[in-house]
This record gives sequence, structure tokens and C-alpha cells, in this order.
Amino acid sequence: MPRKILIIDDEDDIREVAALSLESVAGWDVLTANNGSAGVERARTEKPDAILLDVMMPGMDGPTTFRELQKSSATAAIPVILLTAKVQSADQRRFADLGVRAVLTKPFDPLTLASQMEKILGWK
Repeated sequence: MPRKILIIDDEDDIREVAALSLESVAGWDVLTANNGSAGVERARTEKPDAILLDVMMPGMDGPTTFRELQKSSATAAIPVILLTAKVQSADQRRFADLGVRAVLTKPFDPLTLASQMEKILGWK
């Protein structure tokens, strides 16, 4: 049974490239949401195996979305990987301190995204 990944990102291009990458390279089922609140709801109903979460989004940003996911027993155990263009070490530490599984930087390589995720999540 293929893995189910939820991508939460407000940028259409990022969602499409990441989804296409994970579907074609790894054969995973990919769900998407274009904002934090829709992502939290989708995570509750779909129970993905992992979430790829953008940091900078209007309204509910990535860290706030992550905290919302942690509040519910239905979604708290889902591993979350942050996606960010912020590569300063202070930002990286702040994101890591949230309790996310890892932080990947944008732009990411679509050909290696799935293998990076597998390594982070211990799936291979």
C-alpha cells in the first residue's frame, strides 16, 4: 500500500512540483491543501503518513499549523517536515525546537525529495 503524504503550501507551483515528484518518483499518494486551516482539516480526515508543511503562509503559518496538529490526538503522531526558504541557522534552530521531524529548504530537488523524506522518516 503506497504511503499517503499531505502537502500544505500556499504556492500552487510548489504543491504541484512536490506532488508530481512524490507520485512519480516514489509512487506515493499525495493530498494537498493550500493553507494551514485546510491542511489541519485534511490531516484529521485523511490521516496521512507524513506532512510536508510550508513555513511562510498567509493566515495560519507553518509553526501555528504544526501546533494545531499537535493539539489533536488524531493528528499529533503524524510526522511533519517543514519546507522553508529561510536558511538562517537561528531560523533552523527555532523550527527544530518546535518538534518537527526535519526542515528541508526551498528550492528542493524534485528528483531527491522522496528519498530525502524516506531517510528522515526511516522508511527505507
